[in-house]
Amino acid sequence: MSKRPWRTEFFAEFAAKIAAAPQTVHRVLELGSGPGFLARHLLEAISGMSYVALDFSPAMHQLAAERLTVFEQRVRFVERDFKQESWYQGLGRFDCVVTLQAVHELRHKRHAAQLHSQVRSVLNDGGVYLVCDHFVGDQGMTNRQLYMTIEEQKETLGAAGFDRVEAILTKNGLVLHRAC
Repeated sequence: MSKRPWRTEFFAEFAAKIAAAPQTVHRVLELGSGPGFLARHLLEAISGMSYVALDFSPAMHQLAAERLTVFEQRVRFVERDFKQESWYQGLGRFDCVVTLQAVHELRHKRHAAQLHSQVRSVLNDGGVYLVCDHFVGDQGMTNRQLYMTIEEQKETLGAAGFDRVEAILTKNGLVLHRAC
């Protein structure tokens, strides 16, 4: 966090959009949960919510578990790789799915549509998908195979079956989209 202190603005926007969701958010899935920074912020901001932290790295889960000790009754850690086709099977349904700086870990942007379709399949009716990642373009990244433009991200979410997609925060090479 010391290297990217502005990420707290994104954390706050995630929390605000979850709090403003049309239905109460009881169950959240985070893809690529890493060391638990976003999880901690959301669990502090939204009481009563249960959280599934999905990451492929046992080391990241260990760091997150230490950071989230006070929330241990509300957090479940799942060790899976969302690059694998069956990552979502058996997880159940969620009111909200969040991901921060993880979609590009698919290693090529062509895989994003499948991931977004899989996310759509685990969302409850009326659920919200909040996806934040780097973008290609002015103030963004340069690798066009790995990263999408903001418009490409929006189009890919639409192609995955999300009817309403909007960019809600753009800053320092990151864009946060809300899709439902």
